[in-house]
Amino acid sequence: METETIAGTTSLKTTKRWVFPEEPTTEDLGELLEIKGLHPVLARLLYRRDLKTEAELKQFFNPSTDDLHDPFLMKDMDKAVARIKLALEREERIMVFGDYDVDGTTSTTLVYKFMSRWYDNLEYYIPDRYAEGYGISFKGIDTAKENGVTLIIALDCGIKAVDKVQYATEKGIDFIICDHHLPGDEIPSASAVLDPKQPDCPYPYKELSGCGVGFKLMQALCRSFYWEEADLFQMLDLVAVSIGSDIVPITGENRILMHFGLHQINTNPSPGMRALLNIAGFKPDANGHYSLKVDRLVFGIGPRINAAGRIGHGAGAVRLLVADSPELAEELASKVDLQNGERKELDKTITQEALNRIAASEELMEAFSTVLYQSDWHKGVIGIVASRCIEKHYRPTIILTESDGKLTGSGRSVHGFDLYTAIEACSEHLIQFGGHYHAAGLTLKKEKFDDFAQAFEQQVRLKMTKDDLVPRLVIDAELPLVQISQTLLKQVQRMGPFGPQNMNPMFAAVSVRDSGQSRLLENKNGGPAHVKFSVTHPDLVYNGKQYALEGIGFGMGDHWPLIASGQPFDLAFHIEENDFRDKKTLQLMVKEIRPSINEERISI
Repeated sequence: METETIAGTTSLKTTKRWVFPEEPTTEDLGELLEIKGLHPVLARLLYRRDLKTEAELKQFFNPSTDDLHDPFLMKDMDKAVARIKLALEREERIMVFGDYDVDGTTSTTLVYKFMSRWYDNLEYYIPDRYAEGYGISFKGIDTAKENGVTLIIALDCGIKAVDKVQYATEKGIDFIICDHHLPGDEIPSASAVLDPKQPDCPYPYKELSGCGVGFKLMQALCRSFYWEEADLFQMLDLVAVSIGSDIVPITGENRILMHFGLHQINTNPSPGMRALLNIAGFKPDANGHYSLKVDRLVFGIGPRINAAGRIGHGAGAVRLLVADSPELAEELASKVDLQNGERKELDKTITQEALNRIAASEELMEAFSTVLYQSDWHKGVIGIVASRCIEKHYRPTIILTESDGKLTGSGRSVHGFDLYTAIEACSEHLIQFGGHYHAAGLTLKKEKFDDFAQAFEQQVRLKMTKDDLVPRLVIDAELPLVQISQTLLKQVQRMGPFGPQNMNPMFAAVSVRDSGQSRLLENKNGGPAHVKFSVTHPDLVYNGKQYALEGIGFGMGDHWPLIASGQPFDLAFHIEENDFRDKKTLQLMVKEIRPSINEERISI
């Protein structure tokens, strides 16, 4: 059970509804309350993550590679290893084929780079986003044939490539498919199909990234061929980037892989990864170590890798990530950084055009979905534009452009809506589609645009209500300022790495006031100023004196009149550590602010 307080209406400046979960009882918390030193607030947070015993907490707080699942639990893993073993014995030429996005290029890098340590009759191939489109392509297969390839290992794609695999078979080329997308009704007739989302796959963890599936294949090869698994773990930086950028849950096995992947990035990054860190402006400490967390990985590194395939060719990202020379890596990183700058400009321009179209259309403003098409929108950024539109106009959104006489598009979802299933229900209007719950890609004929848009709108209306079109801000716990401490912060930090289904806890403090020391800070990128908060509450007393807690709210200058009014307000925030001039202090990372309200919370 959750409760909510709703304020405001949905528009191009959306007001979020604050959703508070039902508080667990003392009986619910049970064993958690008996664990010595565990903060009671943390006990509530852990309970909601279905962690209820001391043994479960020890495993959660202490990720270990020993807890990774046996790769041979995955359906067809034995077949994949047997086919690769045969290829190595025969000295066959192998092509590592990956998609052009972050997950695909990191997958390709990991498999190509790791196998190259033991076998050199290898090549890699990334399809051209514009000439070939998503996934396995006929051109890629033809290239493989021309180069004498007899085995293709496909990564982050292929689960629906029935016709492509058949085409390759006719040319004497076998396939091993490593994918994590939802399969269709027919599975390709490959030598092996590794995809934990296959209905009959017994693998215990279903949410691996494409790079994660590639990692499991390499792990199986290590155990079969006695290759050094420690060498493979040194490449977990690639898996971490894929997990963060592909927005898969950071739970279970993914959380372990992310934990050790971040450690690798921060302490011993490859030349290519180090060049990306440096070009993105991340600075190492005196020991040469970085301090990236998942969010900085997603927004600082992922877009630069992605930009190669969006603006140029995805193979450029692989060349960077496999580079052994720091000098070459820096040169290639500079190139993808320039491409990322171009991508940002396109993103900004097209997003504004899309938002203007929505605001000017009463029909789109009232619709439950957003489906937009413009022939000259850049194919490489339409997925990003869909996400940007949702930030301002909260609807399941599909943005389309024209490519080779057809419409091609990317979709993004909102909370609680299965985008893939909705698109699948409209498949009679499509040439092809693929994806998962939160994101999808599709292709259709121009003349089918209106039919598809209407059918998709109907699917959204079947599953969603008007209230669902107001974005939710999920509060993990109401937290009075007086309970915030370094002890709580340290325990919260142990819950990381944070990401989907294991988010950084969002706290709410109600009826706080400005201490009189809050101030505005200039936003050097333009837009609303930042707010340096100094907030207090009548209960916030130490040694008989009122004191205040510090916080930062980026781009929250629009709320300054409320803050400065002296009236009480509610804050939603993470608690974090601010490291400034080698001095570490606790601060509130403020995400939302609203006037204090006394409305009764409504159950949902």
